[in-house]
Amino acid sequence: MHHASSTGSGTGRLRPRSRLGRWAVSLLFASFVFFGLFFTLVGAGEKGGETFFSNPWLSGTILPAAGLAVASGAAGLAAAVRDHDRSPGVLAAIAIGLLVAFFIIGEIVFPH
Repeated sequence: MHHASSTGSGTGRLRPRSRLGRWAVSLLFASFVFFGLFFTLVGAGEKGGETFFSNPWLSGTILPAAGLAVASGAAGLAAAVRDHDRSPGVLAAIAIGLLVAFFIIGEIVFPH
């Protein structure tokens, strides 16, 4: 049976226990910041062009967002496998990282 570390607040199980788990959650947060910036720019009227890099503001925000999300998923997966860290943040990092990775793979395999 797994026991949470005693933090005094009773929420020790909710936060990542491992260093990799904390990295995964931090990278996920950073990706959300870039995704938010991307959608703010789109909402402000920025539009894409003929190529992915036609608008450097949009490509310059969505690329780091996707990269950070995938890196977050990889760090989360490593934390889950190596350190047995199953905190909600780590599991969310894995799920979102996989979702973004599958989306990227789909765009490469089936471009439109």
